[in-house]
Amino acid sequence: MTNERDFVQDPSYKAKDPEKEKVIKKLGEMITDRYAVKLTHSLGVDDPEYWALDDVLTKEEAKFLLSFKKTRVNYKPEQLAKMNNMSLEDTQKMIDHLVWIGVLEMNRENPEHTKQYDVPIFVPGSAEFMMMQDKLTDEHPRIASFFNLMTQMPLEGMTPNIPMGGAGVGMHVIPVEKAIQTQSQSVSVEHLSHWLKKYDKYSVSQCTCRKQQEMRGEGSGEVNGEFCIGVGDMAEFLVDRGTARYITYEEALEVLERGERHGFVHQTTNIDGEDKIVGICNCAPGVCNALRTSQLYNTPNMSRSAYRAHVETDKCVACGKCVEVCPVGAAKLGQKLCKKDGSKVEYPLTLLPDNTKWTADNWNVNYREDAKINCYDTGTAPCKANCPAHLAVQGYVKMAGEGRYMDALKLIKQDNPFPAVCGAICNRRCEDACTRGTIDKPVAIDEIKKFIAAKELNESERYIPICEKDDGGMWGADYKMAVIGAGPAGMTCAYYLRTRGYDVTVFEKEDRAGGMLMNGIPNFRLEKSVLKAEIEVLEKMGVEFRFGVEVGKDKTISQLREEGYKAFYIAIGLQGGRKAGVAGEDAEGVESGVSFLKRVALGLSKDGNSDTVKLNGDVVVVGGGNVAVDVARTAARSTDGKVTMLCLESEKEMPAAADEVEEAKAEGIEVKNGWGPKEILTKEVDGQIVVTGIVFKRCTSVKDSDGRFNPSYDENDTITISCSNVLQAIGQSAEWGSLLEGTKVELGRGGTAVHDSLTFQTGEPDIFVGGDIGHGARFAIDAIADGKKACESMHRFVHKGQSLTIARDKREFIELDKDDISVASYDNTPRQVAGVKAGDAKGTYHDLREPLTQQQIIAESKRCLGCGATTVDLNRCIGCGLCTTRCEFDAIHLTRDLPGCTNMIRCEDKIGPVAKYALKRNFKILFSGDKNTK
Repeated sequence: MTNERDFVQDPSYKAKDPEKEKVIKKLGEMITDRYAVKLTHSLGVDDPEYWALDDVLTKEEAKFLLSFKKTRVNYKPEQLAKMNNMSLEDTQKMIDHLVWIGVLEMNRENPEHTKQYDVPIFVPGSAEFMMMQDKLTDEHPRIASFFNLMTQMPLEGMTPNIPMGGAGVGMHVIPVEKAIQTQSQSVSVEHLSHWLKKYDKYSVSQCTCRKQQEMRGEGSGEVNGEFCIGVGDMAEFLVDRGTARYITYEEALEVLERGERHGFVHQTTNIDGEDKIVGICNCAPGVCNALRTSQLYNTPNMSRSAYRAHVETDKCVACGKCVEVCPVGAAKLGQKLCKKDGSKVEYPLTLLPDNTKWTADNWNVNYREDAKINCYDTGTAPCKANCPAHLAVQGYVKMAGEGRYMDALKLIKQDNPFPAVCGAICNRRCEDACTRGTIDKPVAIDEIKKFIAAKELNESERYIPICEKDDGGMWGADYKMAVIGAGPAGMTCAYYLRTRGYDVTVFEKEDRAGGMLMNGIPNFRLEKSVLKAEIEVLEKMGVEFRFGVEVGKDKTISQLREEGYKAFYIAIGLQGGRKAGVAGEDAEGVESGVSFLKRVALGLSKDGNSDTVKLNGDVVVVGGGNVAVDVARTAARSTDGKVTMLCLESEKEMPAAADEVEEAKAEGIEVKNGWGPKEILTKEVDGQIVVTGIVFKRCTSVKDSDGRFNPSYDENDTITISCSNVLQAIGQSAEWGSLLEGTKVELGRGGTAVHDSLTFQTGEPDIFVGGDIGHGARFAIDAIADGKKACESMHRFVHKGQSLTIARDKREFIELDKDDISVASYDNTPRQVAGVKAGDAKGTYHDLREPLTQQQIIAESKRCLGCGATTVDLNRCIGCGLCTTRCEFDAIHLTRDLPGCTNMIRCEDKIGPVAKYALKRNFKILFSGDKNTK
């Protein structure tokens, strides 16, 4: 990260024209807001005020600007011509050029309503105007650093003494209007509608903060576009200088509404006095200079609105959506349950300078990282913390209980586009961690999700999300994204890339989407009609699928680059099986479990009956995971013989889900624990080596003293099982083919791709990986979580100047301490159990599991203890109201706690309020001690 205080003047600089140096220094001292420099006339060539003006102005232009004597004083062209002994024609040419640069500002604030001009301050003012002019910044890229420094340096010594409302130092947060509509004590200037109705002209222009950070290589994924609305004379000024276009009132509303949808903060200028602004910005928190500066100096008074957010804990369900959108990290997840001693968990407030001596030690230099801390160290709801995708579990459980099924579906799909799939096959880590499980049994979270998702299987009720980039529309052909592999990781990445406005193509070597979900997981666990319905949503969104295309063979990555693809997400899964490394593995009748499942799945897809793939005689399945259980249960449907499943682990250590093991046993499958393969027995029949049995040896321990997988055996304790088929489900392997030829992607342990654990970027910058091919075999929900994270990285990568890490939400959550909680009361309804359809499970490939009934869903939702909740740090909150736009439970509201923040003060008049507040503050520090007011 670039130093916030970086100076970019060449240390060997020497003025070519001493007279120009003198003029530029004088002009910089006139314009600057750094009072120490202004009063001492100490501006040097290393100061940004000097080198920025020196870059863009001639000596004659600087002299012309000095004729204004001071900033923000208006003159007509006729007056300026006389003051500079110039013709009116030459004066107008000079004015037009300086307006183009941005060091002169036009307004019509005079009785004749004619054009007048003034020299603006740097920020808000000429630094921004210069940044708007693309040709100028192309020629003078140091302007970006100049703009950054001018938002900070003038405020360094002043920030602790700035009273509520900012005293006219810059931007001012204005709340989301619908969040304060019921506030009877609100005043007109706190409403966006007031400002739009006050003016008759509107323009829209690019965001200079986004552009600045892009140029500095410190973008945080909030890509530049048309976000800033100019009003009145400012709209005309910006259009005249070619940096904006006129829009209608309705279009201005659309810009504001879209900004709220994408999580941008509304801010107005606060330098022109009462009831005056020049524009409304939709500010991205990771790049906005006003927000960044107040966060850097830990002084939210500089820009906060009159409001602060308050949470009604009883209504809050810890969905975390308010936390995700909070621009300053004021909202974090915590818990609502008391500790065992009956006390509540106390959450700290950020220290403010009100009653505290304020030095650089109090600054928050890591503010861009701290703003994305989701959870207090004391933890929050274990269900959300333990879900790899961190779904809003309490939220959709609550909605389901209230019958708000489509709302629940939308909430789930913010983090998981395949709820029906996960409802059928998830390994339910949320339930394993559920706080209710400490009382009796966990909430049936997955059954509730399955019920919700089933509503979407009806095509008329499907939820299709809005797909657009931050400033509307789509990115188009210049930003095409390629996803290789149509499994859960790849399709999730494609889903979220599409919601962000990208043209996405998914390349899949098979003839259908789904990956192992379609070609590996048996139908009796995941009905393919369910999966197809959720895939159809991606197609309706506009995601393109190209089937039968094996990248590396039919198309190379190099060729795809030539076709215009800017980034690649490789999510091909682990398609191969692993061998045990024992004698006899090459015999007829030995097959990997993955291969067997795929053969059965493809056979079912062709004619829909179970006779396509048949096994003769007894079957032994080697392995103890969920895949092994799937293999064993599928084998039981494919043979008339006996199926036996053996694994290294003890019954308690088996990685397979306990309920799936019980289902296998109920289908007549024998499970033997604590055995590892020693040798496959074979014989020759008609010239072919075939399986006759398998010898197992006793496994005495699976892991070594360091906890690593390193089995130990008793070679003398063996058993022999006769069989005709051995299906090995002891792991999966990577099958890369020629996919990586010509790339710098490296392979690591197990043949997976080496990549950055946060960004998923490989040694080839435009290639990202995820899912099993990135980290080894896990579960569908892990792949889904990876897909969304990869989307964020690819989005940032394809746009210049965007960092893959700055201000990134790492989605890290901690579960509360379940050993130190007190549950005073709870609904004592037992866990609801889903029914089973009539029929012989072993005799069908269909899923006989029934979903819960509507009545059961209501009953089950009440079992949730609602142990998590959002907590707002009131000292940090800036009252933007974005949190209220995300809450679906009416649990967070704005309250007008700080009416003084509504004050609007002219820039020239700020010294009085600042000095008055500084005196009051220093008096409090002196006589009441150095402590924080809460």
